[in-house]
Amino acid sequence: MQQSAPIKSPYPADSEKTTPVMVYTQNLLIRGQVITKESIRVSIWLRTQGAPEYIRMKNVQIVIFGGNGPLQTQTFGEYYIPTSQVLAFHIVPPAKDEIDYDETEKNRMMVPLTFLIGTFRLNGLMRISANTDISSHLSIVKSPLVSIYELDISNPALPTMGTLHVPMALIRPSVVSFGCR
Repeated sequence: MQQSAPIKSPYPADSEKTTPVMVYTQNLLIRGQVITKESIRVSIWLRTQGAPEYIRMKNVQIVIFGGNGPLQTQTFGEYYIPTSQVLAFHIVPPAKDEIDYDETEKNRMMVPLTFLIGTFRLNGLMRISANTDISSHLSIVKSPLVSIYELDISNPALPTMGTLHVPMALIRPSVVSFGCR
């Protein structure tokens, strides 16, 4: 009987990359490494058709908010978070991807907003049509996750965090509060 050749993975390990990310849920801040194919733009990954049902992360540190007493922290070698629970997601600087829009596109503008996610405050910009306002834009957005830009992220419950500047993040507009600045 002739032996068949071993089946090769269509994704050899050298075509994968790890990217440091931060994931925000209603009561968790999760920092760790996602493993994706080299060709994936991690900053918009969860907005694409290829988004996983669960985000698989390695070397994870978690801060748990809520409850009585001090903040709780946990670490895991591997962790899975349902993508549907993600309220915000971004690459940890200094790592970054290219921006996801054409800067020369006409009739677009950046609107300064404050996004409140749990105890986090994100001051940043949302790119919208110059022919509308933020209220109209939010009523027509159908994507579960949208990009926001040039964010300064802080949290009064984590004063040692300081302010983190992030060029781009994804948020879930259906559950994130917006304040006009």
